[in-house]
Amino acid sequence: MRFLKRMLRIPWTEKKSNETVLIEANSRRSLIKTIRKRQATFLGQVMRREKLEHFITTGKLDGKRGRGKQREKMMDGLKRWLGSGSSTETITAMAHRELWRNMIADASKHDTG
Repeated sequence: MRFLKRMLRIPWTEKKSNETVLIEANSRRSLIKTIRKRQATFLGQVMRREKLEHFITTGKLDGKRGRGKQREKMMDGLKRWLGSGSSTETITAMAHRELWRNMIADASKHDTG
């Protein structure tokens, strides 16, 4: 955002929201969409291998949870982005490569950023 503000010659003293700057620059946020797509493809590869990473991601390892607020898991954010109902639905889709690619493509088309 700092780069866009400098490019548009907006002084740092002028308080403009990021959304306003994006509208003035005729630009969109694309970094978050790229990160989500790469996370989804990586997670699909991990889930198809069914090794240690698979067990850690699905939470099938025994152990104690740390104190404090529970951290958001990568699967939770991915489920929200994909719009899938449950973790089992998402994990099942990851096992089928073409279905998983289609889910990622649909989510990235409808993503608002």
